[in-house]
Amino acid sequence: MSAEPTSTTAPRSPRSPRFGVWLVGARGSVATTAVAGCAAVAAGLHPPAGMATETEPFAEAGLPALSSLVFGGHDTVDCPLPKRAEHLAAGGVLPHGLPSAVRAELAAADREIRPGGPQPGDTRSDEELITAFAADLRDFAGRGALAGVVVVNVASTEPAPEGSRLPASSLYAAAALRAGCPYVNFTPSTGLHHPALASLATSSGLPYAGRDGKTGQTLLRSVLAPMFLQRSLSVRAWSGTNLLGGGDGAALADPGAAAAKNAGKERVLADALGAAPEGEVHIDDVPALGDWKTAWDHIAFDGFLGSRMILQTIWQGCDSALAAPLVLDLARLLLRAHEKGVTGPLPELGFYFKDPDGDASPALAEQYAALVGFAGRLR
Repeated sequence: MSAEPTSTTAPRSPRSPRFGVWLVGARGSVATTAVAGCAAVAAGLHPPAGMATETEPFAEAGLPALSSLVFGGHDTVDCPLPKRAEHLAAGGVLPHGLPSAVRAELAAADREIRPGGPQPGDTRSDEELITAFAADLRDFAGRGALAGVVVVNVASTEPAPEGSRLPASSLYAAAALRAGCPYVNFTPSTGLHHPALASLATSSGLPYAGRDGKTGQTLLRSVLAPMFLQRSLSVRAWSGTNLLGGGDGAALADPGAAAAKNAGKERVLADALGAAPEGEVHIDDVPALGDWKTAWDHIAFDGFLGSRMILQTIWQGCDSALAAPLVLDLARLLLRAHEKGVTGPLPELGFYFKDPDGDASPALAEQYAALVGFAGRLR
């Protein structure tokens, strides 16, 4: 496969530059919530809750405005985004009435979604698939006269790769770099971490970040684990359980996909505490929960004079609503980083990931400080 990227950057209009966000898994819950949410916040219908990039430290970073973002993507399903948004509103994920209020934006994004793959029976080689996906990206950028395009993987978690073929997430990642697009892996899937893509990532001259968005249970772990360490409290065991439904629940019912997901959750504890404590994370598919999830943690630790204590936490939330603002943050940060000529992996964005690229601290407070510092570089 070719290692030479072809830029998707088109000539910028001095008055109203537009930027593309290409979502892999574009008709899923996270993507639909991100598109609808971006339109709602840009129109002033809702505040930007959950978006760090809309807070004061990022005001002078030169990030693309939410109103300048246009969406497209790849998917293997055919439910139109307006209909998908209606389903999410019926489930309480999106506010009642929002799908109608932003129907035009949802329909516009849906027109830019192209067939993903490989589908069952697809006989195309990896090279042919990468070429086709890259062509879709170039076409999207060219027709829209976009000032830049970022690719964000928000598809369902895939099992660890087997055999000689690249997994789907790596095909999309390779296509992004070949088309000259910055890349974000918001999933635990392989993406750019496949050994066959190492040289392509290095030679692309593009910024990229990942992997596996930190939205709930692991977000809390990245706060609590440093607390135990800093207070010199020895953690004996840390166990967790997740109950979730929707597409993620179904995907993570696969033992291989669940193992990929849990690896990031457990790595945060090992990195923060210096060693992995006893205990495991279990994921149960409960279809009735839809896009809502419950995460329990049971932490056993030793206090002064060996007194044994326990901390238990319960996190209940909507996965799509937790993830969507992070997707928008990351898209804006990567677009600006590309504009500023930043290249390579971005450990400064570890704030957003369970398994960040590079040498990032596992502690959320330190990750946030690095993120704010990165915003200063983008000014």
